[in-house]
Amino acid sequence: METKVFRCPARHGYAVEASPFFPGRLACAASQHYGIAGGGSLLVLDDTPTGPGLARRWEWSDGLFDVSWSEANENVLVAAGGDGSLQLWDLHRDAPLRLAKEHAREVYAVDWSQTRGHDAIVSGSWDRTAKVWDPTLGQSLSTFTGHQGVIYSTIWSPHISACFASSSGDGTLRVWDAKAGACRLAVPAHDAEVLTCDWCKYDQNVAATGSVDGSVRVWDLRNPRRPLHRMTGHDYAVRRVKFSPFSGNMVASCSYDFTVRFWDWKRESALVDTVAHHSEFVCGLDFNLHVPNQVRRAGVGGPHRLRASEQMPRWRKAGRRTFPNPL
Repeated sequence: METKVFRCPARHGYAVEASPFFPGRLACAASQHYGIAGGGSLLVLDDTPTGPGLARRWEWSDGLFDVSWSEANENVLVAAGGDGSLQLWDLHRDAPLRLAKEHAREVYAVDWSQTRGHDAIVSGSWDRTAKVWDPTLGQSLSTFTGHQGVIYSTIWSPHISACFASSSGDGTLRVWDAKAGACRLAVPAHDAEVLTCDWCKYDQNVAATGSVDGSVRVWDLRNPRRPLHRMTGHDYAVRRVKFSPFSGNMVASCSYDFTVRFWDWKRESALVDTVAHHSEFVCGLDFNLHVPNQVRRAGVGGPHRLRASEQMPRWRKAGRRTFPNPL
C-alpha cells in the first residue's frame, strides 16, 4: 500500500475531486479554523515523482466546502462557499470567471452534470434549497424546495439526464427531476442527519447514503421501503460516500472517526478494508477515474492525502456556523 500526502498548513480539507481528464490531477476545497471562521482555499494538485505537487491555488474570503470539475473543459471547476456563493474558476486566471450568490446561507454541495447533452451545475445549501445553474453560472435556472433541514449533498445521476439526488439534515434522501422542477421521490433514509449521498455507476436505480448515525445504507430507489444493505462500523458520522467507478459492488466511506472504509454491499459481511491514516476527521473522498485502486481523500486535520492502494479490488470513477454533531 502506498500513501502520498500533501500538507496544507492552517487549512482543513472538506472535499476532493479527481479530474475527469487527467489521471494525476485533483482539486481540493479547504477552510481555515474547521470552517467555523476565516477564509478558504481552492487547491489543484498534480502527481509528481516525489508526491502531490501544488499546480494552482486560489484564496477566498470564506470557507470552501465542495468542488466539482467541468465535464467539458479540463481547466474549469466550480467551488461552493460559506458566504453563500458559487465561484467558477479557470486554471489560467487569477480571479473567478463568474461569481453567483443567490443562496441565503452556506453552500455545502456542488456538482457538475456527467450525462451527455445536459451541461449543468447543481448546488445545495444550508438555506434548505437546491439550485440548478447553466455552466456559465448565470442566474439560476430553477430552485428546489422541500427539504425541512439543511442540504448537505447534491449529486447528478450519471445515468438519467437532468436528475439529481440530495441529502439533508431532515433525514431524507430526495430524487429530483430538474426539467419538471419536481421532487420525484423522498426516502426517509435515516433517523439522523444524512450528510452524503451518491449514485451507483452501474445501476441507475441504486444509491447510497451516509449519516450522523455512523451507518452507510444502499437503496433500490424502485422499492425504498427498506435499504438493500445497512453497513455499520464507523464510530462517528459518515461524511462522504462514493461508489466505485470500476465495480458496481464497491462503496467507499469516510468519517469523523478518522477512517476510510471500503465495502462490498452485495456481501452479508460487507466490510472489505479499513484505512486509518488521518489524525482527525476525514471529510473528502473520491476515486481516481482513470487509475484502478487509487483513492484520494482530504482531512480536517490539515493535510490533503492522496492514497494509492495495490491491494484493493479494481474500481474506476453556519452566523458563524454550527456543524453537525459527529457524536
